[in-house]
Amino acid sequence: MKVVVIGGTGLIGSKLVAKLDEHGHEAVPAAPNTGVNTLTGEGLAEVLRGADVVVDVSNSPSFADDAVMEFFVTSTTNLLKAEAEAGVKHHVALSVVGTERLQESGYFRAKLAQEKLIKESGIPFSIVHATQFFEFLKGITDAATEGDTVHLAPVRIQPIHSDDVAAAVGRTAVGTPVGGVVEVAGPEAFRLDELVRKALAAKNDPRTVVADPKAPYYGAQLQEDSLLPGPDASLAETRLADWSAQQR
Repeated sequence: MKVVVIGGTGLIGSKLVAKLDEHGHEAVPAAPNTGVNTLTGEGLAEVLRGADVVVDVSNSPSFADDAVMEFFVTSTTNLLKAEAEAGVKHHVALSVVGTERLQESGYFRAKLAQEKLIKESGIPFSIVHATQFFEFLKGITDAATEGDTVHLAPVRIQPIHSDDVAAAVGRTAVGTPVGGVVEVAGPEAFRLDELVRKALAAKNDPRTVVADPKAPYYGAQLQEDSLLPGPDASLAETRLADWSAQQR
């Protein structure tokens, strides 16, 4: 089948395109650097011609509240309109575990708005909620850093390898639309502060991690289970230690 991957040249998108190609599908990466811009609509009609499935793994270049809302609402609206006109049979979007619980954050408000548009579009859909990627731990740490101190809520997190996310999205894309949300997570849960403390120690990073229950997470206050998947989540195989060993 022809699968158009919006954001197909990014971290998840490039891995997804490769996996779909390996399984004999026609995977087409679509991004501004391939001439497709979901914000303006440029190139959408052309790239979607003959597409069976569209997978949206794109992300906003800015996390500022107004900018991120504008990105997800405008790009998703344009994309769904073009899909309806092209007769696309399945829309798949990658989102984040806990999105509905993190509505103090402008980013997660925008993701929830994106999901609402998809659900109301009339196009058969599947939404994949993934936990945070191993690759994003550095960004989480840097965002929580003030001077030489990292303030993080001591809550549980179950991070996942980006390869496993791409595999889960790929399986969903070539399957029957679920008409709802499926969750995927890593195989191990950690305390967020302990996880970052160990990661910094492994790199001889001198920053000090402080367990702070009131520390915000991209603008949202965290509860114990805010970042955890539900009991029906599919668990990936790659453990953090295995991924860390690959980075050396």
